[in-house]
Amino acid sequence: MLRMALPTGRVLKQAEPFLAAAGYTPLESLSATRKLTVPSKCGRVEYLLVKPVDAPLYIEQGVADCGVCGKDVLMESGADLLEPLDLGFARCRMVVAGKPEIERRGDNLLSPVRVASKFPHVAQHHFEKKGVPCTVFKLAGSVEIGAVLGLSHYIVDIVETGTTLKENGLVVHEEIAECSARLAVNRAAWYAKLGEVHELVEQLKQHCQSP
Repeated sequence: MLRMALPTGRVLKQAEPFLAAAGYTPLESLSATRKLTVPSKCGRVEYLLVKPVDAPLYIEQGVADCGVCGKDVLMESGADLLEPLDLGFARCRMVVAGKPEIERRGDNLLSPVRVASKFPHVAQHHFEKKGVPCTVFKLAGSVEIGAVLGLSHYIVDIVETGTTLKENGLVVHEEIAECSARLAVNRAAWYAKLGEVHELVEQLKQHCQSP
């Protein structure tokens, strides 16, 4: 039996119809039980409902054999997982954003630059890779407030339409990555449950959404 971690929130809302179309049903009572075992085309599957930030760690540690995770969460976690499939839904972009005038100031920025983000590890790595000294602090909720109030020069966050940035007078300065939901698999499970995992991949592959 495969154990599959599913994250709460926006990814789960899109994962439910996706998995249902692929024959992995029912999911209706999952939010109430947080754990549900159902039949599927490749044997029984046990769903575990977890917080998005916990999903990669649960999969890496073998609490779950596989799971559906946003690429943004996978990047931030740094978990050592296989990602055999881009599922194609829950698309967004991870970007560096800030006030329009920041770019015009160029080298006049204070060093190190201040960055607010829900993804501090990704943000730190991005600016260090560019050779830009930075101080990154974690903000939950509306990260935009960091740049709006002048607490930070930049924010690093995910955007879908960019509407929230515009409403706060911010613009995208750089794109770090295209993100979407991925199938993440525990390395040991990939070999120990080879037939079940490969069957899962093949079933889901038929329903992946094109960019």
